[in-house]
Amino acid sequence: MKIALAQINTTIGDFAGNRDKILDAYRRGAQAGAALVVTPELAIAGYPPRDLLLRPAFVAGNLRTLEELGDATGAAGLVVGFVGRSQLRPGREFTNSVALLQNGQVLAIRSKTLLPTYDVFDEDRYFEPAAENPPANFDGRALGLTICEDIWNDEDFWRDRRRYRKNPTRELVKAGAEVILNCSASPWQLGKTKTRFDMVGSVAAKTGRPIVYCNLVGGNDDLVFDGNSMVFDARGRLVAKGAAFAEDFLMVDLDQAQPMELVEGCEEEQVYHALVLGLRDYLHKCGFRSALLGLSGGIDSALTACLAVAALGPQNVHGISLPSQFSSQGSLDDARALAANLGIRYDVIPIQKPFEAVKAELKDIFAGRPEDVTEENIQARLRGVTLMALSNKFGSLLLTTGNKSESAVGYCTLYGDMCGGLSVISDLPKQMVYRLSRWINREREIIPQSSLAKAPSAELRPNQTDQDSLPPYDTLDAILEAYVVECKSAAEIIAAGFNEADVRRVIRLIDLSEYKRRQAAPGLKVTSKAFGVGRRIPIAQRYREI
Repeated sequence: MKIALAQINTTIGDFAGNRDKILDAYRRGAQAGAALVVTPELAIAGYPPRDLLLRPAFVAGNLRTLEELGDATGAAGLVVGFVGRSQLRPGREFTNSVALLQNGQVLAIRSKTLLPTYDVFDEDRYFEPAAENPPANFDGRALGLTICEDIWNDEDFWRDRRRYRKNPTRELVKAGAEVILNCSASPWQLGKTKTRFDMVGSVAAKTGRPIVYCNLVGGNDDLVFDGNSMVFDARGRLVAKGAAFAEDFLMVDLDQAQPMELVEGCEEEQVYHALVLGLRDYLHKCGFRSALLGLSGGIDSALTACLAVAALGPQNVHGISLPSQFSSQGSLDDARALAANLGIRYDVIPIQKPFEAVKAELKDIFAGRPEDVTEENIQARLRGVTLMALSNKFGSLLLTTGNKSESAVGYCTLYGDMCGGLSVISDLPKQMVYRLSRWINREREIIPQSSLAKAPSAELRPNQTDQDSLPPYDTLDAILEAYVVECKSAAEIIAAGFNEADVRRVIRLIDLSEYKRRQAAPGLKVTSKAFGVGRRIPIAQRYREI
């Protein structure tokens, strides 16, 4: 049986554009002799549609598109994801469904059984789970139609980490399914590709059934979907794999496919391609063609500029230096050298005069009070005002350049360096910023070596460095990982060998900075726990573990 996998990049709510991508893949598969073409989860609507599902016209438009796709099918089958309407009452109004189409007819509709409601997922808010999911007959073969999470609950693979009582894949095999198809929209994070490979291969070997796993690719808001579609034979061996972070079209003959090895790039390479894809799709799907950012001469803005150029091309990226009297000549030289290496437009707009003007206006009301962080923040906010003015005037999206370590402890200025429409590296701890920057420089120097070597500094007062206010970044990042990602207590982190004062200080800063992060630009999720929709901590609360 020849099956084609259409690993496509869909846009939420773009019914016509998504339909055309699906039809192009379907016709290509039919012409190549595929018996069946499989698409990702909610391919018609785009994933995740979230509260657009509450708009009746959205669901109706997705159903009209399903009819159009059905009318276009011939002898080759098409499995396509869509939003269905549930008839069960009481219950939720919609279903996360797939339709099996052939010869202008709907042969079968199946709905998702396991609805994830953790981390970035909130499907139980909208969808009614399937009460049953029998195999679907297609050209004399019994197909098991599953959707993403339905395949992620094998009791042997997950053991004490199972979230659901049901195992839809096992139930399908017991009911006679000969092949398992999985339409997926599984967002990427570090380690996800290997986890999927191990998990799906294990299920295929355990059930003795081939598994066709078609995953979405592309960026949608904070989520990046990596593709990496996979096909496993009945012995659990990988026999086909889609591209990583790019659209792809796979043809596989389940009866003749040969085993292959899983090959992954290093972590830095994977993160790089994830961020480039997420940045490009965020801009283009939001209607922007170009981006601008402040270039400080530091490592964070340098890395962000490199990612922007890779995503958009140098002609669509504008770097601006905004020096004050505290900016070092070395930082100005590094910013200019980076812009030259990348081939982007570079302008210098000093903020010293407006800074002195603002201080003069505040002189009387601030009388008797020494200069402190207030004056530092005025500089950052003047830079934000200037960059936003350029964004408004030229229609370019302003990229913020803060990293996860800074965001965690609030080492950033509201309405200052936090201004912007997308925070590209907000899920990268500082140590990963350095690792990724060195990877970018692996063949030639793009980011100036001095940006990598010098002590990080906001340069908002004389001789300032980040470590005047923070623990060393290797310590900070390790505490951040333990507290935010692994949810360990202060006592557990201290017991692991960290200095008690550092631990309590960092945790206090993380807890107190929630109000800042809630006002930050959206970021791109690449780790298992990002600040954003997957971490929901109240702002107005008094719980303090420490």
